[in-house]
Amino acid sequence: MLPSHQTERLVADTAGIARAAQLLANGGLVALPTETVYGLAADAGDDRAVARIFEAKGRPRFNPLIVHLTGAEAAARYVQWTDEADRLASAFWPGALTLVLPLRAGHGLSPLVTAGLETVALRVPAHPVARQVLAAAARPVAAPSANPSGRISPTTAAHVLAGLDGRIDAVLDGGACTVGVESTILGLWDVPRLLRPGGIPAEAIEAALGMPLAGPDASPSDGPSAPGQLASHYAPGAPVRLEADGPRPGELFLGFGPMDADLNLSPGGDMLEAAANLFGHLHRLDARGAPIAVAPIPERGLGLAINDRLRRAAAPRD
Repeated sequence: MLPSHQTERLVADTAGIARAAQLLANGGLVALPTETVYGLAADAGDDRAVARIFEAKGRPRFNPLIVHLTGAEAAARYVQWTDEADRLASAFWPGALTLVLPLRAGHGLSPLVTAGLETVALRVPAHPVARQVLAAAARPVAAPSANPSGRISPTTAAHVLAGLDGRIDAVLDGGACTVGVESTILGLWDVPRLLRPGGIPAEAIEAALGMPLAGPDASPSDGPSAPGQLASHYAPGAPVRLEADGPRPGELFLGFGPMDADLNLSPGGDMLEAAANLFGHLHRLDARGAPIAVAPIPERGLGLAINDRLRRAAAPRD
């Protein structure tokens, strides 16, 4: 459920930063300033907290989110760190550069953050308020722009409240953002690839690496390789059949609501719980190597996003 209380307005002082960190630790949503735009932050290891990001923004698509961290040492705990990543982090972190790297085994991040991919987008923000919150929270934080889906990105706390007041737990007012354009995104799963231009010019990145950047024409998976890219379908190894009343012989059944199933997205019919469980349940069923039948999901609220992702999972394979 979306919060029914009014969004807290926090001042970016010691007490406000401590309160923001406490809310994040308890699964809350906090809008906070970065040098690019205000981000809608949640604990990147908490499925339900990340699901609330999509719910608050409205009619979401399950695209990967950027995880914000305190520094390169923290980032390297979650990914397969490379020499190129080390050079770029030394040159541009903290700052408006996002690196997409292969995940480490046992990384602990929510699959909703990665959109079920084997890579994750990481950034170390330069804004002093964001850095203080990250240090106080002592956890990785997912933070897309703090605005309703399809609206202009917010660069002040007032912008955030105009779109999300009453839908998130708090906004931490750190003044106007200085950059106001999203981060540059670079893929590092094979050769360095420019996935999205942004606050750091490509020429500066090429100078730091001593090599030209490739284009975004190769992906480590069948899905989107970075935020801001058009998603292709999530592709389990086995076929997926939607709107199923029950399993056919040889199928595994992914349920919703009160029913018998191999796994159930939410026995109580809770959309937030279903969204939080979606990627993990699909992975667990796919590992069993049988076709997957999926119960109907209502086309409302988060169900719009859940069904969008399921339709991509069931799309014909090339």
